[in-house]
Amino acid sequence: MRRLLTPAWLARHVLAVALVCGFLALGWWQIGRAAGGNALSWAYAFEWPVFAGFVVFMWVREARHTLRAAAPEESVAETAPVPAGRRPVRTAPRRTEYDDGGDPELAEYNRYLAWLNANPGAKPADFPG
Repeated sequence: MRRLLTPAWLARHVLAVALVCGFLALGWWQIGRAAGGNALSWAYAFEWPVFAGFVVFMWVREARHTLRAAAPEESVAETAPVPAGRRPVRTAPRRTEYDDGGDPELAEYNRYLAWLNANPGAKPADFPG
C-alpha cells in the first residue's frame, strides 16, 4: 500500500476525486436543465455520471496494476518441482525453419517474426530489416 502514497499517486488521488465530483456536479446541473424543458440535457444528465464511473474504473485498474507490480515475480524454474537427486535439464531453443514456398514477402515476414521472437524486449520499430 505504500506505493499508493507516493507524490505521483497522491496527485492521481486528488485528480480522481476532483474529476468524479466535477462530473457528478455537471450531471446534476444537466438534470436541472432537463427538468426546465431542455430535452437534449437528459442525454447529458446520464453521460456525466458515466464519465465519473470511468474515472473510478481507471483509478482502480491502475492501483491494482501498481500493487501487482510490487509483488515479486516467481520464475518457472523455482516453481517447477524437481525430483530429489536430479538436476533440472536445460535445453537449447529449437530452431524451426519455415517453408515460404518461394514467396519473398512471406520469407521477409518470417524473418521479422523470428527476429521478434529472438528479441522479446524489442519494439517492432527496432527491426533492422
